[in-house]
Amino acid sequence: MVEIKLFSRRGCHLCEVALEEMRRIASANQIAIKVDEIFIDGDPALESEYGFMVPVIHIDGAMHGYGRIEEARFLKAISAL
Repeated sequence: MVEIKLFSRRGCHLCEVALEEMRRIASANQIAIKVDEIFIDGDPALESEYGFMVPVIHIDGAMHGYGRIEEARFLKAISAL
């Protein structure tokens, strides 16, 4: 099972799309993922670190990227684990 953290904001459409894309890609490739969505709203430390970069994705404890999901890059990252 691949552990993913999705740093997000409430009401963030791009964050919702990223979550759907990650699930779609993993399912299509029969890779089990567990996504922990963490809302940064109201957390000064997380807001300072990620600000308007959301969605920010960490895979297996390491920063993977932010913004839109690049399918090939995401698949390569979750397939390697």
